[in-house]
Amino acid sequence: MSASADPIVAVSQRLESFVADQVVAASSIGPEGALFVDAAAAALSGGKRLRARFCAIGWRAIAETQPGATADAGADVIAAAAALEVFHAAALVHDDLIDNSDTRRGRPAAHRALEHQHGVAGWSGDAAAFGRSAALLLGDLLVAWSDDLLEEGLASAPHADAARRLYALMRRDVTIGQFLDIAEEAAYVTAPTDEHAERALRVASLKSARYSIEHPLLLGGLLAGADAAQCEALSGFGHPLGLAFQLRDDVLGVFGDSAVTGKPVGDDLREGKRTVLVAYTRERLDAGARRVFDELLGDPTLEDDQIAALQQTIVGTGALARVEELITRFAGDADRALRGAPLGTHAVGMLRDLARDAITRAA
Repeated sequence: MSASADPIVAVSQRLESFVADQVVAASSIGPEGALFVDAAAAALSGGKRLRARFCAIGWRAIAETQPGATADAGADVIAAAAALEVFHAAALVHDDLIDNSDTRRGRPAAHRALEHQHGVAGWSGDAAAFGRSAALLLGDLLVAWSDDLLEEGLASAPHADAARRLYALMRRDVTIGQFLDIAEEAAYVTAPTDEHAERALRVASLKSARYSIEHPLLLGGLLAGADAAQCEALSGFGHPLGLAFQLRDDVLGVFGDSAVTGKPVGDDLREGKRTVLVAYTRERLDAGARRVFDELLGDPTLEDDQIAALQQTIVGTGALARVEELITRFAGDADRALRGAPLGTHAVGMLRDLARDAITRAA
């Protein structure tokens, strides 16, 4: 399979064949098992395949520096890129469950879809509780699928051990980052206000920046045989860009167009996300205004006018402008890491294109 033109074609084909095999395997375990596997397949549809792209370009950035190397990624890279997308789907299922989100990519979130299936089937018991429990297991199934795909691809890969170690690190980081994210919604009251932004960046690093960009780049690079200097360059680019990517996500979570993001306007405000945007806002508010802000933040019943008022507060304190400046700074750090880096010239151009798309996106 070729990844020279667009690795997403090969990755999508690999995902389709893998899911088809899982559906066939589930056909012998009854209609409930088939429903569960179908829900997992649905969780894999859509999305930008960003992590797969960075994995493939990470591979190419190293392969281009090697004499006689092909420009087409092998089955090991395609499988690893596909595994990243399955893991991402698992993280989204669990994230929506934790946040009690109703939608994802303009469709019902997994736990809501499973809740609906419970009702359609006419089963007994609490449909919402069923949806939550089933989604928890669905995320676990997708994590298992991601491991299965990775191992299939690494079966004969020459640099498999290093790739496995990195993938395991990524899984640990995301899990810890997810915990820190939910912990911060309660623990912020015991931390000094001027430390909140630093704490939010720590969450962003573990939960998103590393696994969204840095680790996919490194995974592809390691499969191509990257040396220490090349890994340092990929990390030097990937981590700050990952932070900029997450900060853009935070801005969209408050100000994004629901028709584009597939999520309600101000959803992060209703969920009470303790982002850098929120931390910067609270730093500039007096005690009384901060108390009102905190009382509204995290209220799932916020009306549109209350969302608008919170948005105005965020803009009025200069928090939005500060986050935009931080995004620009991180993007600049990422670009400087590519200057003179021991990476393939064409791949570096592709990385710069992806970086621009990651920080200027509307969804």
